[in-house]
Amino acid sequence: MEHNTVTDLIKSHRSIRSFTEEDIAEWKVNEIVDSGRWAPTSHHVQAYSILVIKDKEMKKKLATLAGNQTYVETCPVFYVICADYYRLKMASDMHEQPFEIGEQEQVIVGAVDAALVAQNMLLAARSMGLGGVMIGGIRNEPQAVSEVLNLPEFTFPVMGLCVGYPNQDPAQKPRLPKAAAIHYENYDQSKIEKALTEYDQIMEQYYYERTNGKRSDKWTRQMAEFTSTAKRPQVGNFIKKQGFLK
Repeated sequence: MEHNTVTDLIKSHRSIRSFTEEDIAEWKVNEIVDSGRWAPTSHHVQAYSILVIKDKEMKKKLATLAGNQTYVETCPVFYVICADYYRLKMASDMHEQPFEIGEQEQVIVGAVDAALVAQNMLLAARSMGLGGVMIGGIRNEPQAVSEVLNLPEFTFPVMGLCVGYPNQDPAQKPRLPKAAAIHYENYDQSKIEKALTEYDQIMEQYYYERTNGKRSDKWTRQMAEFTSTAKRPQVGNFIKKQGFLK
């Protein structure tokens, strides 16, 4: 099989949460942003914005709001990627057109645009020898984050991205077997249960080795517990407040 450095990079993903104190050159900070800008976007709406945070106090505030995730504070650069229809409202006003973003589709488009941007940014960072981790906790307190970042109406934070030079070398966390997630021509339910059983065994071994025998946990048990309670119900109310889902 022909060697491909891009797919090698993609398949070597690991979340990095500990960083050295080395600063990131400004050209790299900007190159990461520019890489995000060239992500695919639905109907060319480009419904995202990127905020670049290097100020220590700002990062400290956001780290607290994101669930006291210290790496948000300690990373050299923290990006916040937002879904953004504020510019589109301006465009509508400029041409005296109705502004309709009250359907779930617009929320999905903004979130997908932001996610594609964020993935491009992380891959760009990793291609430069940097590491990073996505921060969903930026949605824990969306109103407070919005106030800290001075976000206007018709926007909402989707995720954060910590970036810096790695100060750790964690093992890769195994992904679902292909049989559990990849289908050809149609969705094949018959193979999933067996694949999940196999994956539970893989994850039990992963946690056992990672913790020197202190932990052994099944993926299905983790997910059952995770999905047993509602997550961030405040996000829906905040999105409505920002002008979506009318």
